[in-house]
Amino acid sequence: MEQVAFYILAFLAIVSALFMITRINPVHSALWMLLTFFSVAGIFVQLNAEFIAAIQVLVYAGAILVLYLFVVMLLNPKSHGFIKIPFRYALGTIVSIILVVQVFIAIKTSNILGHEGGITDQMIKEMGNVKLFGKELFTNYLVPFEVASILLLVAMIGAIVLAKKE
Repeated sequence: MEQVAFYILAFLAIVSALFMITRINPVHSALWMLLTFFSVAGIFVQLNAEFIAAIQVLVYAGAILVLYLFVVMLLNPKSHGFIKIPFRYALGTIVSIILVVQVFIAIKTSNILGHEGGITDQMIKEMGNVKLFGKELFTNYLVPFEVASILLLVAMIGAIVLAKKE
């Protein structure tokens, strides 16, 4: 039963992501993006990562999507319908599919998915998901976490400078 639910959520996430990028109306795209976020959160729940699922819904579906819709409404778009797919989009799709296949082959043939001494089920049972996530984030992944926060700060400052009136 869990496998069927996973396939339904995965299919829903893929279809809604495709609908999100093929709509011209940005409000419709945002609604499809919301469905994508909820589908991915459902997949996280199935992986026993309830904290990540909650963050997915609160941060992305709650804050980022509302900010996106605010900007869309501020710009007042008036477009409707589907995007016409010229030759270059079809070629880009084919190249993207080839790239995804190559990435999957590279992941499958390498040892990138895990190593000995990583997080075990016993550690999850002893500490819990949230505590173990925090420990891993602020010990082993502290530098990437800080780099991401600096990038977000720079992007926010850039947006304020660009939006500032002369």
